[in-house]
Amino acid sequence: MALFGTDGVRGLANRDLTAELALDLAVAAAHILGEAGAFTGHRPKAIVGQDSRASGDFLEAAVIAGLASAGVDVYRVGILPTPAIAHLVAESGADLGVMISASHNPMPDNGIKFFSKGGGKLDDALEAAIEARLNEPWERPTGANVGRVVLDESASERYLFHLLSSLSISLQGLKVVVDCANGASSEVAPEAYVRAGAEVTAISNNPTGWNINENCGSTHLENLIAKVKEVGADIGIAHDGDADRCLAIDAAGNVIDGDFIMAILAAHWQVPTVVGTVMSNLGFIKAMQKNGISVETTSVGDRYVLEKMLADDHHLGGEQSGHIIMRKFANTGDGVLTALQLMQTMVASQQSLADLSKVMKRYPQVLINVKNVNKSALETSETIKGHILSMEEELAETGRILVRASGTESLVRVMVEAESEAQAEQIAHKLAEIVRSELEITK
Repeated sequence: MALFGTDGVRGLANRDLTAELALDLAVAAAHILGEAGAFTGHRPKAIVGQDSRASGDFLEAAVIAGLASAGVDVYRVGILPTPAIAHLVAESGADLGVMISASHNPMPDNGIKFFSKGGGKLDDALEAAIEARLNEPWERPTGANVGRVVLDESASERYLFHLLSSLSISLQGLKVVVDCANGASSEVAPEAYVRAGAEVTAISNNPTGWNINENCGSTHLENLIAKVKEVGADIGIAHDGDADRCLAIDAAGNVIDGDFIMAILAAHWQVPTVVGTVMSNLGFIKAMQKNGISVETTSVGDRYVLEKMLADDHHLGGEQSGHIIMRKFANTGDGVLTALQLMQTMVASQQSLADLSKVMKRYPQVLINVKNVNKSALETSETIKGHILSMEEELAETGRILVRASGTESLVRVMVEAESEAQAEQIAHKLAEIVRSELEITK
């Protein structure tokens, strides 16, 4: 099984993702990127950051040891969002970046994401090359050729400057609640919104190393909804553990997901095309068509959205989960940046978030994760394909079906959209049972 998933290497920290593996990955990445020409004619430089997980400490130490032993100078930036690392790599002219995070996963997990020169995520070929290079013998530099390690104390301030420079008006008068998921945005997100002029209430912004994503953040919106209503906020913002996601809550407590955010920004900016994924809601696609905006779709994963955007020179794209990419400002999904742009749209249009969200009507969507099945056999099952085809004919233009193997977990996702919740539920559960029956792992 491939080590790299949809978004880097992830696993249970100190069981699947060990210090030894982290060190070996760092060494292999330095070698592969060096051979790809990233380090030509100069001493290589890397930016290394992490989210707030306790396991990030020993994994950071291992990654830094690997890079420095391979002759790379390392700049430690501490706890910062994943998009901050991408920005700092590009801004500083670094040759690579490493983010230690498992994003929205539970605290015991952790992960390693690599960024190439310019701040982009590595493509599949480079990741495969890194994996193939693991544990191969290599000639170690000595003396003055080993890498040095520096604590970059200005990194957070430079990232904040980048975020705030994306705004053209003040957010004064806007009342905001932000849920930081006890993660990487716990300091920079509230600070960015305050400096932008908003009145800010922050929750889940006290990371202990153990409480990241625990009943908070973009995967647990209950606390945020309650706080928005309690303080009478205009908007609630939810980030995940590494803050590359942004979901929003309107003043009445309704969830404004990534599809709504993209629809709002696309309509406000009047872009010709927006890039979504196969999981984008049918209501989003129809709303964009109504506004004269075409929709291109990719596989799930913001890296694939970005690849499509770069290939065809599109400027707005993202995922329902809240990864939004705005190429005018960044080449990666940035939850804090997304929140700032969404709030700026509210102020500029003088409309509430509820009014702006009327740009689209969400089709009821039912998602079932079918666990403990042989997901690798999904593509070859003619039985499953036949049932999907027949159910698609039943829905016709009024719905959509997507069945796919997860890129990060051992399960198959069954997603059904329809005009009514009842119809979506019925088809989704029927199809999930078929998937479970056909792909059941024999013990």
